[in-house]
Amino acid sequence: MVTRFHTTLLCGVGLLSAIAIGAPDFSYGQDPGKPAPAAERREAVSLSDAALRALQNNLDISISRHTKESRLADILVEQAKFDPTLSVNGQYNRTVNPLNRPVFGGTGFTLNEITTFDQRSHSVTVDATQNLITGGNVDLNYSPARSNVNQNVATGFLFNPAYTGGLALTLTQPLLRNAGIDITKTFIKIAQNNAEVEQHVFRDRVLTVLATVEQAYWELVFSNENLKVAQAALKAAEELLASNRAKAKAGIMSIVDVLQAEAAVASRVEQILLAEKAIRDQEDQLRRLLNPGEAELRQDVRLTPIDQPVTLLAPISLQEAIDTAIELRPEIVQAKKNVDTSAINTKFARNQMLPTLSFQGTMGLAGLGGDYADSVNRNFSGDFYNYGAGLVLSYPLGNRSAISTYNKRQLEAKNAEATLASVRQQIIVGVREAVRRVQTDFKRIETTRSARIMAEKQLQAEQERLKVGLSTTRFVLDFQRDLATAQGNELRAIVDYNKSLSNLARHKATTLDRYNLELQ
Repeated sequence: MVTRFHTTLLCGVGLLSAIAIGAPDFSYGQDPGKPAPAAERREAVSLSDAALRALQNNLDISISRHTKESRLADILVEQAKFDPTLSVNGQYNRTVNPLNRPVFGGTGFTLNEITTFDQRSHSVTVDATQNLITGGNVDLNYSPARSNVNQNVATGFLFNPAYTGGLALTLTQPLLRNAGIDITKTFIKIAQNNAEVEQHVFRDRVLTVLATVEQAYWELVFSNENLKVAQAALKAAEELLASNRAKAKAGIMSIVDVLQAEAAVASRVEQILLAEKAIRDQEDQLRRLLNPGEAELRQDVRLTPIDQPVTLLAPISLQEAIDTAIELRPEIVQAKKNVDTSAINTKFARNQMLPTLSFQGTMGLAGLGGDYADSVNRNFSGDFYNYGAGLVLSYPLGNRSAISTYNKRQLEAKNAEATLASVRQQIIVGVREAVRRVQTDFKRIETTRSARIMAEKQLQAEQERLKVGLSTTRFVLDFQRDLATAQGNELRAIVDYNKSLSNLARHKATTLDRYNLELQ
């Protein structure tokens, strides 16, 4: 789980100086100088802050964290099977039966009438059992008891009441099936592997959340900058409209040019409305990833990204990126652990095909006395004892269940190995594509910048031609539109480049390193 965050501010270089677009006053809709509604508030957010808030509050991460903790509990469940068990059983029994014949010690030599045979016993059994890591188990049993027959009447007993004590130690150890430390610890190892797999599933979920937040953040940056492009296009159209109206009033320009400029202004207003909607949509998407809670999500909060996208190309080594991904990607570790688990299951299934051959040994001490202390002394004196040993062999004819299970485990092991190879291939191909995307998007920045510069020059030249009457309003509007398109393309290339860097870090599983975060 995420218990410690070390944050560093992710600073961007290159302040989109090539797209220096002002935010003018608008002649439509709400006055920019008008205060925002009371229900609306603005909140500046950096990329690193957004990442941390997402990790702390994201619901998917909370679910994955709980699942990981449940896998750790599974380990304790399997280890608990080797905890000792202690049981205590106390009983009192009394039996009163009619006799039809003499009983030695309980009656005289002859019976003249129905005689009562009264037996009473008090017993306590203390039993401790311990499963051994070798597959066997040890049982220690101590059972003192007190008994009497026709108390104060019966004769012929050495002790009446009599106190007896029994101490017995029994060992059972499998020799073939279920024998050995490796076999006994099978399910502990599987639980440990599952817990480690879930740990990497959790890490993979964290990386995915961070990458998703980065993508949404840069899309919000694009939407905000794209609004500035639309605002600049509107300002240029409005200036052209004002100029045309003045010229038409002076009688040196036709009303058609004025109408064309007015239509362009209306079109630019529509573009601004769409750009503003895109901003609100992206703000909602980013806020959802931060998971502020339903009450907070209902409020009207405007997010202002403060980090600028990077426009410099960092050196990238394809082979180094592939090696890093192979080493760090959670999917690789998961696949390896699945291979290990399959091997453990196969080994256990092979063991289950063996016959059951177990060694059983027992030894015990006995005691008898007129009171409990006398019984205990005789019990542990060693004068009265018993012991024995033996072997128990069993084997199901055909043994089809164990054989089928073993065959199934072999197939699962082969599938696990094939999955590991497939994951490695997918990672290599994914990293190669991510590196190419970074390189391509950086080249797009260069080409779109050149296109934007040419569009600026063409617009400037056409505006000069219009001033001297060598061009028309239609041509100038077309070049204004081309410039706005070129500016948008350059902005899209810059944002896509930053998204590609985020995508590459996700493929290399180094996203956490970019924020100096550690999972513990």
